[in-house]
Amino acid sequence: MAKSVFISILEKDEAKGKGLFQTVTRYGLAVNGHFWSENLEKMEWAGPIPEIGKPEVGVWLIKGSKSSYENPNIRFGLGLLAAAVQARRGHGFPILCLCDEGDLDVDSLPTMLRSAEVVDEAHLGAKLAAKANMPIKKIEPEYRFDLYPLPSLGLWLEVGPAPGHSWTGALLGVSGGEITAHGAGPAGMLPDKCVLNYPMQGLKLELGGKEYTGWAIKNELSENESYFVKVAGTPESLLFGEFSEGDDAELFSLSLK
Repeated sequence: MAKSVFISILEKDEAKGKGLFQTVTRYGLAVNGHFWSENLEKMEWAGPIPEIGKPEVGVWLIKGSKSSYENPNIRFGLGLLAAAVQARRGHGFPILCLCDEGDLDVDSLPTMLRSAEVVDEAHLGAKLAAKANMPIKKIEPEYRFDLYPLPSLGLWLEVGPAPGHSWTGALLGVSGGEITAHGAGPAGMLPDKCVLNYPMQGLKLELGGKEYTGWAIKNELSENESYFVKVAGTPESLLFGEFSEGDDAELFSLSLK
């Protein structure tokens, strides 16, 4: 199966797109891509999920100006798209970033993009060819995280314990934005109906100087079960993990902007 590259270009520039596609094809790789849309209301950032999820796609390449990488709306969409890609392709799936001017520090990007590699255009083709044809590195996170961007139903987040683990409850908090609904059920699908044990709303948490408002349940969750939370707005960051009434809870934080 011939490997391909999917490209996200953060500014609509036909000439830039054509030149980049030609560079990729010279190295024997198929190529597909799009110009980025900032339309958060329609969740257009989610459009590439099915394409990048295809097994023949070996690399996701992001190209843009420094100002685009710093745009909060673009960052929010890129972070969520990266989370969806990692849920489907694994956390070791290669993501490369091209920055048209200035240096790009991946540690300043949303959490899900901090494993990306910044490359320069002079060595791009060889880097893409190598990455696309290498086996995807297996990385096992300490949690499960996925999302369901449904314009008619809103943005739902899914969290749960990693394989081989279980939680005695679950909590998810947002800094910025708000939570409007929650549920629990089998992993990988939004539940039609569910029973929530001791559902809680409006919990106040603080981490790293940020305040979070959380919802929680006390349902026992196995590796095959998840906690689902509907989020409105554009949260700056998330805090989630196993619910505990003590101070020893291990929670995970994801920056979305």
